[in-house]
Amino acid sequence: MGTDLAMLGVEAQMVIGQRTAMFMLGGPKADKEARLMVTEKVKAASEAAATIALGGTPQKVVRDYRRKVRANHRRLGKG
Repeated sequence: MGTDLAMLGVEAQMVIGQRTAMFMLGGPKADKEARLMVTEKVKAASEAAATIALGGTPQKVVRDYRRKVRANHRRLGKG
């Protein structure tokens, strides 16, 4: 779990950097990304709560978050 948490931190920082650069440029893509970011965070939090409520482990929650963060990193890297 420690390694997964550390990697989540590193991966999240990469996405934060990508988004920050996009937000600095502004424009419609940045506006769309800001809305998507908020929507994703609310959805991820509710999914994490549901995972725990249904007997899932914290490790599963971290793995799920990592999968989503990596997907965002790939998506943002294409633009």
